[in-house]
Amino acid sequence: MWLSTRYSGAAPAGDPLPFDLPLVHAEPASRGHGRLILGLIAVSVAALAVLMYAAQLVVDPFGEGTLPYYAAGAVVLVVVLSAERFVPRHGRAIADAAEYYGIFAVITLTGAVASYPLAALTSGFHDATLQRIDVAMGFDWLAWYRAVVAHPLLQRLGVIAYCSIFVTPAVLLGWFAWCDDRRGAHRFIITFWIAAVITLALYLLMPAVGPFSYLWHGPIPYLPESEMWQAGLIPALRAHQVHVVDLGHLRGLVSAPSFHTVAAVLFIHAAWKSRDLRWPVLALNLAMLLATPVEGTHYLADMILGGVVAIVAIPIGGRIVRGE
Repeated sequence: MWLSTRYSGAAPAGDPLPFDLPLVHAEPASRGHGRLILGLIAVSVAALAVLMYAAQLVVDPFGEGTLPYYAAGAVVLVVVLSAERFVPRHGRAIADAAEYYGIFAVITLTGAVASYPLAALTSGFHDATLQRIDVAMGFDWLAWYRAVVAHPLLQRLGVIAYCSIFVTPAVLLGWFAWCDDRRGAHRFIITFWIAAVITLALYLLMPAVGPFSYLWHGPIPYLPESEMWQAGLIPALRAHQVHVVDLGHLRGLVSAPSFHTVAAVLFIHAAWKSRDLRWPVLALNLAMLLATPVEGTHYLADMILGGVVAIVAIPIGGRIVRGE
C-alpha cells in the first residue's frame, strides 16, 4: 500500500479537512486483471472473426472509415508510453486514462461490429411479442413518441441525453485514472465486457426492428437519433446483400436488450462510491433512460431486459476483481 495525493472524491470517516481533498490509500496496479482484460479482448476478436466469416462479412482495413481508428490507436500508444516522461506531475494519471480509453474503445468497437454478423445469422422478428409485453405493462410507445414530436425542446434534450453514453464512460475512466484506482477501472471494464457479451447473446435470440419501424406508419414528423436502420439493414445482412462493415458508419442493431439501459445502470453503479460523481452521473443517466424509448426506438420490455442484464453482470464483475 502507498499514499497517493490524487483527488479521490471520498473522504475517510472523521476526516477533519473542510474540503474534499483527502489523502487515500491506493491499491497497487493489478497485473493479473490487466492480463485478464487482454485475454478477454483476444477472445472477443477471435469470436468476431469466426462470426464475420460465417456471415460472409469483412471490414476493409484500408477503408475511409477505418483509418481514424488507426490514428486514435497511435495517439493512445504514444500517450501511454510517453506521458510520464513529458508530464512528470500527472503523467501517470494521463497514461492510465489513455490506456483505459484504448481498452474500452476496443471492447465497444468489437461489440458494435459483432452485432452485424449476429444480425445476419438471425431469423424472424420478435416485435409482436415485445409490443404485447409493453401493452400488458400499460406502456404506450406511440403516446411517448407523439409527446416528443409535440415538444421540440424534448427532442433536443433527448438527443443530448441519449448521446451521453459516449461521455459518461470517458468521465468515469478519467476519474479512475486521476484517483489511481486501477482496480476500480478494471472492475468497470470487465463488468462492461460481461454485460456486452450477455446483451449480444440475448439479441441473437430476439432480434427486432424496434417500435418506430413496427408501430409508426405514415409521414415521419420527427426522426429519432437511432432512425430506422434495423428494418432495412437486418434483412439485407440476412440475404448477404451487405458484405463490408463500414467502421465509419456503424449502426445500432440491437433492440432487445437495450444496451443504453445496460450502460446507464453500469455507469450509475460505477459512480456511486464517489460523492462527487454520484449525483451528476445519476441525473444524466436517468435522463438518458427517459430518452431511450424514442431516441433509441426501444420497447419498455427492451429496457427492463437491459436492466436485468446489468444487474446480472455487476456482481460477476465484482467477484472476478474482488474489489468490493
